[in-house]
Amino acid sequence: MVTFEQFTGHCESVLARIKKACIDCGRDPSAVRLLPVTKTHPVDAALYAHRFGLRAVGENRVQEAIAKRPLAPADLRWELIGHLQSNKAKSALQVFDVIQSVDSAELAARLGRIAQELNLKRDIYIQVNSGNDPAKFGCELSEAPAILEVALAQPALRVVGLMAVPPLADGNTAAERTFNELRLCRDALESRFKIKLPELSMGMSGDLEIAIKAGSTCVRVGSSLYGARETV
Repeated sequence: MVTFEQFTGHCESVLARIKKACIDCGRDPSAVRLLPVTKTHPVDAALYAHRFGLRAVGENRVQEAIAKRPLAPADLRWELIGHLQSNKAKSALQVFDVIQSVDSAELAARLGRIAQELNLKRDIYIQVNSGNDPAKFGCELSEAPAILEVALAQPALRVVGLMAVPPLADGNTAAERTFNELRLCRDALESRFKIKLPELSMGMSGDLEIAIKAGSTCVRVGSSLYGARETV
């Protein structure tokens, strides 16, 4: 993995990209946060992020976070950005502060019930397959209202926004379509349910400028910060 000095340089470069992208589309750079993605990297990746001043990291797998979190500073927040199987809901709630990948009404209900039993409060995002990619997780656009309705009924959950991952095919064109569709979905849900969903988690190393132009508030960046991931 990269050294901390290399990581610092990479962070500064990515933050400069975020700032420029915001300025170019007339947005406040403080409205977009950088979420370092530490999946498949050693716990040092999380320690680097905290040392640099970032206060949250993203992980794809529950088991990885379970192994790493006890070794990291207590005030570092952990966010699940990978697919969550319902049988790991309890473990996910115990190790993650935020779950960005709620993609079914059944999962929302299960998380809400277990969180209440554990006396926990958790922020969640609804993951929407707004790029209509059969290879990606996330609910269909048409399913988002039903999932939101169930999630809003859970006292232990707070729905803060939506998340999406664009298709790999068609590059920037697909990414732009995916991100714009997610924003439109969010706007429609806010209007229908008379609530605010301020967060849009979209954009990664290769397309963060497109995501920011479309309204992203959280860009999930791994390779541009840490280099190529280890194979698992």
